[in-house]
Amino acid sequence: MRQRTAVEKMQEVQNSTLPDEVGATYSYTPSKCQDKGINQMRFELGDTDVHGNARTSALCDEEYNAMIIGKASWNLAKLACLEAIVMKLAYEVDTSVGGLSYSLSARADRWLQMRDKLKRQLEGGIPSGNASALSGPAYFYPGMLANNWKG
Repeated sequence: MRQRTAVEKMQEVQNSTLPDEVGATYSYTPSKCQDKGINQMRFELGDTDVHGNARTSALCDEEYNAMIIGKASWNLAKLACLEAIVMKLAYEVDTSVGGLSYSLSARADRWLQMRDKLKRQLEGGIPSGNASALSGPAYFYPGMLANNWKG
């Protein structure tokens, strides 16, 4: 049996990714990168290389749609996408065969940093008041604490 070279071993590792999910679509249209949908999310996250399908894209269109729809805000949808990407890349490990090496864990580092930065931004909160309470009559009024029974 012939011994495989380091290059052949690395090609085997590189080609061992799971096949594309049946029915998964990967699209990006730069002219629609402000559509509050898949295109904008891909643009903001930097996941715009869709030509290699699952090999070059972090999530498919259906996954992005599932994250965007039903979220209270754009940033919460973005955080959900980043969480999904981080979970998807968490299993990738560094591989070294002979003189060649792949640092697959480095792919996840960028997404982790983006997720952590967005989490910190969202933790601050935005102070707000109840509009119906603010538009009604004043809560405090002159003489409110006066004791009419005091002699």
